Amino acid sequence: MTKHAMRAEGYSVKRHLAGLAGGLSLALALTGCGKGSSSDSGGSDGKTIRFVAAKYDDDTQAYWTALIKDFEAANPGYRVNLEVVDWEQMDSKVKTYVQTKQEPDILNYNKFSDFARDDLVYKAQDVVSPKVLADFLPVFRQQAQYQGTQYGLPLLSSARLFFYNKDIFAKAGIAGPPSTWAEVEADAKKIKRAGYIGLGLPLGAEEAQAEFQIWAMNNGGGWTDSSGKWTIDQQANVDTLTYLRKLTKEKVTQPNPEATNRKDVFNEFAQGKIGMLNGAVFLRKGFIDPVDKKLNYGVEALPSKDGSTHKTLGVQDYLVAFKKSDGPNKAAVKKFLDFFYQKENAAKFVSTEGFLSVTKSAGAVLSSDSPNTAYYKPFVDALAAAEFAPADDPAWAAVDGAVKQRIGTAVAGGDPAKVLGEIQKTAQKGD
Repeated sequence: MTKHAMRAEGYSVKRHLAGLAGGLSLALALTGCGKGSSSDSGGSDGKTIRFVAAKYDDDTQAYWTALIKDFEAANPGYRVNLEVVDWEQMDSKVKTYVQTKQEPDILNYNKFSDFARDDLVYKAQDVVSPKVLADFLPVFRQQAQYQGTQYGLPLLSSARLFFYNKDIFAKAGIAGPPSTWAEVEADAKKIKRAGYIGLGLPLGAEEAQAEFQIWAMNNGGGWTDSSGKWTIDQQANVDTLTYLRKLTKEKVTQPNPEATNRKDVFNEFAQGKIGMLNGAVFLRKGFIDPVDKKLNYGVEALPSKDGSTHKTLGVQDYLVAFKKSDGPNKAAVKKFLDFFYQKENAAKFVSTEGFLSVTKSAGAVLSSDSPNTAYYKPFVDALAAAEFAPADDPAWAAVDGAVKQRIGTAVAGGDPAKVLGEIQKTAQKGD
């Protein structure tokens, strides 16, 4: 089915991965690198907790159900009430949980800093053992900090690269993948004339913020400047949306990009209907393989406006543990989290979902999966210079929501400068 994970974060992490890149140890460490719910709040007896997990694909529910069964068998008297939520509903669900003070004990999400700012969640050191903390790869542990303290628990990671259909390219008379935006436009027109969708452009509410950042950062734009000041309305971002609006008007994208979610274009690419798109590491397992394992496609660096630099979007999701007022929950939360982060359990999760590992021990377990190494190596290598969204800024939650709701309107006839100006005000307000 689909993968909805991974939203981006916002500064270069090359220095953090420098010590990990040698010898491809990290590359080898990353292989695949009924909806349960309960009204129980958890925590009141000290041994019952509630876990809200994001749905990445049809395997997510089964994985957590089996893990919880094993956990409860190994820890008599402890209980975990599971709720699995689609990513399309996750933001609204979490907002409701927080506003009504019904936060789960553990949440699988893509943001954490606003919770940390409001003192709603435990520090990481309070809910996992020192062994688990030391097991996180430094780059992901760094991304999980708020004001120098780790609150988020890295769960999985991903990187984005450019996917293209080699058979469609051949039919359209295109020799190889584009490197510049001018080449993207020209190739998309050729693909359209050959009878296919030129470029998949998902700017719907599911994950528009990631798609926009991919294009913006490859035009010298982004969310902030080098000092961390919000610069969403900068000219480079305006020019980026103007370019994407031009592609939309030329009808070389799928219809209505502003209403199209990533899963839709990923599915159409797997079906051989789309010539090229910005793809994620899980595109193969979650979409291509279930539809057509023989699909003839390639993976390259993300095109940039000038073709001289090619930045990659790095992404990760987290687990966070909420403090509860209805009873002590920290001991039960810690027991479950330490159980999950055992190397075999964490490795199975990453392998099941087709993402990249965030822990050293899980990576070691997965390193024997050598047939997958060739596919995952470019994504691992790309993380060395990846840019992440500014998830450590509490205002990111509001910005993320505003981008998802508004950014697509700029390619559907709206004024790019005005749309970005409105989102800039949201960032400065920080609500």
